[in-house]
Amino acid sequence: MILTVTPNIALDITYRVDQLTPGSSHRVRRVEERAGGKGVNVAGVLRALGHDTVVLGFVGGATAGTVTSDLARGGLAHELIAVEGPTRRSIAVVDSSNGEATLFNEAGPRVPATSWDDLETRLAARLPRATALVVSGSLPPGSDDAACARLVRLAAAHRVTVLVDTVGPALLQAAAAGADIVKPNAGELLDTIGVSDVAAAATELRRRGAKAVVVSLGAAGMAAFTPEGSWRAAPPTRLAGNPTGSGDAAAAALIAGAVAGAPWPDRLRDAVALSAAAVLQPTAGIVDLRDYHRFAPQILVEERHALGLDR
Repeated sequence: MILTVTPNIALDITYRVDQLTPGSSHRVRRVEERAGGKGVNVAGVLRALGHDTVVLGFVGGATAGTVTSDLARGGLAHELIAVEGPTRRSIAVVDSSNGEATLFNEAGPRVPATSWDDLETRLAARLPRATALVVSGSLPPGSDDAACARLVRLAAAHRVTVLVDTVGPALLQAAAAGADIVKPNAGELLDTIGVSDVAAAATELRRRGAKAVVVSLGAAGMAAFTPEGSWRAAPPTRLAGNPTGSGDAAAAALIAGAVAGAPWPDRLRDAVALSAAAVLQPTAGIVDLRDYHRFAPQILVEERHALGLDR
């Protein structure tokens, strides 16, 4: 069983319009609502890959019922902790003329320290039966930057592999706690470390304690910096679509590969293939495995020897 923690779960709302024109009125052709947030998206892809998962996180307000109902409808087991503030909404406006999505993300509710304590207690009860843990997404307003690091240490105490996908001080503290894998995108990594070179920033995160650093490079693919070596993988072609959940699909592939004990080049290939498959889907957290199997053989994985990974 793979556990996913989404500290800032969302209700994802997608509006589809014929063409997005700033400053004008639009007729919405279609509306979709589903449970979202990075860890939820990871869980959805893991389930498609055949893994048992449990979603943990915080919900509140009038949108909480919609989130839990959608998780149940999608077959995603969950254990969510109620908080006073409303679950945030994440609104994507998709331009049907080109497939591009414009996102509006609310901040989310404040989560008190007592609710974080409750989450850690529930997580500790599940970790003895878990194979891996994914902690993914932003922290709710007012949260302690060390919250992710505490979850990393809790997983380590149970010898459970943990992947963290977050930013800023929370990313630095998760690395210092010894996260097995951290997975920022290039912009997040460079902003967090304060340098302009991806390889140098990844090396710094590993120096601080992260065992492996995997960096999303957008259309250029992904790079992995690990104890076994460094590699880069790229999709076979530039894809048009909705990239919102592509990084979450990659995280699902990386943790699934870690559980299977796959070599790092294979993990990276699967991550890029699943990420590409996710771009073709209208909403995050969904992949068509036929696309994944079609892309995987086309992806070139190169061992890094000055591959030009600067920004």
